[in-house]
Amino acid sequence: MSLPSAAQGGGAGPSPGAGSVVPTLPHSPEGVGGAPLALRNDRPQQSFQAMWAELAPIGRHPDSGGYRRYAWTGADAECREWFRAQAEARGLAVETDRNGNQWAWLGDPLAGDAVVTGSHLDSVPDGGAFDGPLGVVSSFAALDELRRRGAEFTRPLAVTNFGDEEGARFGLACVGSRLAAGQLTVEAAHRLRDADGVTLPQAMAAAGYDPDAIGPDPERLARIGAFVELHVEQGRALDLSGDPVGIASAIWPHGRWRFDFRGEANHAGTTRLADRRDPMLTYAETVLAARREAELAGALATFGKIAVEPNGVNAIPSLVRGWLDSRAADQDTLDTVVAAVERAAREHAERAGIDLDVVRESFTPVVEFQHALRDELGTLLKGSAHGTGRPVPVLGTGAGHDAGILSASVPTAMLFVRNPTGISHSPAEHAAEDDCVAGVTALADVLEGLACR
Repeated sequence: MSLPSAAQGGGAGPSPGAGSVVPTLPHSPEGVGGAPLALRNDRPQQSFQAMWAELAPIGRHPDSGGYRRYAWTGADAECREWFRAQAEARGLAVETDRNGNQWAWLGDPLAGDAVVTGSHLDSVPDGGAFDGPLGVVSSFAALDELRRRGAEFTRPLAVTNFGDEEGARFGLACVGSRLAAGQLTVEAAHRLRDADGVTLPQAMAAAGYDPDAIGPDPERLARIGAFVELHVEQGRALDLSGDPVGIASAIWPHGRWRFDFRGEANHAGTTRLADRRDPMLTYAETVLAARREAELAGALATFGKIAVEPNGVNAIPSLVRGWLDSRAADQDTLDTVVAAVERAAREHAERAGIDLDVVRESFTPVVEFQHALRDELGTLLKGSAHGTGRPVPVLGTGAGHDAGILSASVPTAMLFVRNPTGISHSPAEHAAEDDCVAGVTALADVLEGLACR
């Protein structure tokens, strides 16, 4: 699927009522012990391609071609307005919860045992078009497919857009779902700052939301019977197996660690090499150690972000701050890799007279998606009239998702759509149109099986 060329999205603000106060929703008994609830059939629906083209220009940078949809910015507000418009066009009741996550409901949201699908619309810096948005667009498209089939729902259903999933602005991933699940305290959330020193509460308030309302939302999560997130695969497993769609088995344990190397600032043109306390050299040695240790353990380790002070071309740095992202198939392997990287960093720092602090900024343990729900998805897709009749591949992933955060509170599962190159978090991220359509069909089959019985 090719993306239309477009300029970067603008800065529309939130609509009235888009703040954290939840609006009153209709409490229809339909689909909750009464007559089955059918999707409205009196409004024209956009095709997947039309929705994709409408969303594509928002937050797209004209030079890089990548996306800069950061939390609580103008591009984020435009994405939220797009979500609201798509939901309302389908007769869904839209609400924004206390943590800024959007929900679009079919049926009574208070009835319980709801089936929820969706993903996120924010991006990493200059990220690709598919990571997150594919799941949201596919959710609306799957509802359209079920309407075409004449499906009647016996359980409430919602499409959701979780806020600040990527953590691009404040450095912590899945803020919206972490807050809802009680995995991020209000105090810790209020301490989050972006690169310009703007705090999360300041950013939320500027966008028209109430930062004092954030916090755990156990009552809402207790009303969810199943959450299914569709996502573009961020690897090549499906491309290698020849399958357009797969089912997630687990998310690898992963975390982010900040390494602060402190040396001595000095003149680059007059300070002898032997007299330098240059933290950049120790940082470089640590980057190489991370690659070496990850290869030995069959894990992943990446230093992808760096900050330097005073950051002058002709100045030896006084501080080099680097962030390590590490992931592995199991906890012991991850612990081994991170410990080895830190040990190597401290050895190099001691030899060079560099001070070192290491801080773990975030961590997510291994997530095993609920086996019963995962197996049910496999059965539904294998037995579907729209399926191939053969088992759908089950694969693990090293990427974190809102579904992983929610798994401690809600039965969760994930579907992956083939990515022919395996590239993600880049403008080169891609999924073919036929595979996207296959993903929509698979999601519709799953939602029909879960919510229409």
